[in-house]
Amino acid sequence: MLPGLAIYLIGIVVGLWRIDAPPARRIGLALLWPLALIACGVTLTTLLVAAGVLFPVFGVGLVGAAGIAWWLLR
Repeated sequence: MLPGLAIYLIGIVVGLWRIDAPPARRIGLALLWPLALIACGVTLTTLLVAAGVLFPVFGVGLVGAAGIAWWLLR
């Protein structure tokens, strides 16, 4: 928990220091920057699922890799 909090606080400080924007936007962006990581995760997941549907061979490999990972991690 402590390293995550430290990274978050460092991100806030860097956001307040380096962003060229009015103060209200600086504060908002500095506080909300972790949402970009969540958006990246959602986007990558969506793209992988879409690729699995559009390219069946890739989809079979993806399902196979997920099955092997599940079997190894259970």
